[in-house]
Amino acid sequence: MGLSWKEFSKIGHRGTLFSAFLYFDVSFMVWVMLGALGVYIAEEFGLSATQKGLMVALPILAGSVLRVPAGLCADRFGAKKTGAAGLLLTLFPLFVGWMGVKSFEQIFLVGLMLGVAGASFAVALPLASRWYPPQYQGLVMGIAGAGNSGTVLAAFFAPRLAERLGWQGVFGVAIVPVLLTLILFLILAKDSPQQPPPERLARYFRVLKQPDTWWFNLLYMITFGGFVGLASFLSIFFHDQYGASRIMAGNLAALCVLAGSFLRPVGGFLADRFGGIRCLLAIYGLVAGLIIFIAQLPPLSWAILSLSLAMGALGMGNGAVFQLVPQRFGREIGVVTGVVGAAGGLGGFLLPSLLGLLKDVTGTYATGFVVFGLTALFGMGVLASRRHDWRKEWASAFSKAERI
Repeated sequence: MGLSWKEFSKIGHRGTLFSAFLYFDVSFMVWVMLGALGVYIAEEFGLSATQKGLMVALPILAGSVLRVPAGLCADRFGAKKTGAAGLLLTLFPLFVGWMGVKSFEQIFLVGLMLGVAGASFAVALPLASRWYPPQYQGLVMGIAGAGNSGTVLAAFFAPRLAERLGWQGVFGVAIVPVLLTLILFLILAKDSPQQPPPERLARYFRVLKQPDTWWFNLLYMITFGGFVGLASFLSIFFHDQYGASRIMAGNLAALCVLAGSFLRPVGGFLADRFGGIRCLLAIYGLVAGLIIFIAQLPPLSWAILSLSLAMGALGMGNGAVFQLVPQRFGREIGVVTGVVGAAGGLGGFLLPSLLGLLKDVTGTYATGFVVFGLTALFGMGVLASRRHDWRKEWASAFSKAERI
């Protein structure tokens, strides 16, 4: 069956799809806020490159851990209830950050609490996915997942607000969109009637015994981990490496992140059309080449162009990975989304931590970029080696194996 926009507009539930996108978008904005404010916080507390990397990576780690229970709750209690609870809990670290953070240790505490915003991924995607048939999963998951555009909002607006209100005041401003999103989410979102009934916990965790779960984990660690890790760290990179001002560093980070944020649905759509594996092979090769080029620390204009292209490719890769996931794990989509999302978040924690640590150890950011580029090449090799087996093992489950 071909992909039809006319048919797509008549099926599913548009209010839920929009709610899933908005919930993820605002949550993602909050999740990466420490990265967007990283230059300001680092200057106040006199942080080393390693400390900067850990600071922006900690919310990503906490979010990755929380994605598993969030996905489980979405399967057992409904994605709408779980999402509403997540938005309420997100308000707490924002209040804490707004009321005053006096030490680097307190920043770490706020970062840990911000992880609840990152867990939104494991709720928003199943909420939207269950309303649509298999041939539109890549597009739907891409639209909902395009909420990672919240990184653009954080990178662009947070530095400007910090100049006027102080970096702590930005946390107070962020409370407003979270509250508005909660209201709209409660009004517009609706759980799909196709949601499977709750099962025993042991049945959900059977997916951990499936080798495909771990392959998806690896693939998403590279694409999403690369995207969110770089999105959180680029402001610091442009400021430290190229001497960009605090606002300009945020502008450049937002510019680079923009492509990746809005190309996720394109990646999902192309995966629906040409096959997820075929698209991912091309994406990993492109990412590897671009990142290894960036490791040469080229002039600023070339760095911006290369990073924008790399972020765009990573965003498309995120959509392509999740074109495959719901087809392989339809009944357990919530918990699998949580597990795979957690792996992606772990990748997002490792990348900025690695960039900061290797900068302190080797004196250059180039080393960390080389490691990431080689990791993308490794993912490409793994995918190529698994391609034949997946086509053979999955073909019986789908009407068109070429979508795999």
